[in-house]
Amino acid sequence: MVARVLLFVAAVMVVFTAATVAGVQVHHVVGGDRGWDPSTDVASWSSNRVFRVGDKIWFTYSSAQESLVELRSEEDFTSCDVTNPIKMYTDGLNTISLEGEGIRYFASGNTESCKNGLKMPVKIQPKEQKVAQNVVSMDVADGNVVSMDVADGNVVSMDVADGPTLPSTSTNLNGLSYLLAIGLSICLLGL
Repeated sequence: MVARVLLFVAAVMVVFTAATVAGVQVHHVVGGDRGWDPSTDVASWSSNRVFRVGDKIWFTYSSAQESLVELRSEEDFTSCDVTNPIKMYTDGLNTISLEGEGIRYFASGNTESCKNGLKMPVKIQPKEQKVAQNVVSMDVADGNVVSMDVADGNVVSMDVADGPTLPSTSTNLNGLSYLLAIGLSICLLGL
């Protein structure tokens, strides 16, 4: 019985943790320590990044020397035509929320810097949902735990051994011990 209760508590914590992890947004500082600068290899920096809906990208640059534009099309991006941008940023520190899927095109407002590589397409992918779609259930009557991954339909079943039939001092937990175990688990997980 104790094993079943602890397994149930663990399953509940896994579900809450998975729901919390799925909603995490990432803040990307473009160019890392060097920021949005002509000497930064922005293409290399962005090549291994995954941008998702809900993330934020931060551009830091010297407003006296640079600016940032968001361009309308891939053609404007490729040719560095910065004359008709969707938006121009000139503050030196700009945060842009990635609110929808698709590709957004960012480039230096200085045509020469753009032509020298200070430009970056941002392919925005959907939020990662797979972690939040795991469903864990427990059948207390027969001690089975069933985990079903809704995303790809895999069902995993795990049998839990029955505890000892006669209570012993090593497995006898009272209500206060359960509360202590749950409280410690919550503290360790930071919930």
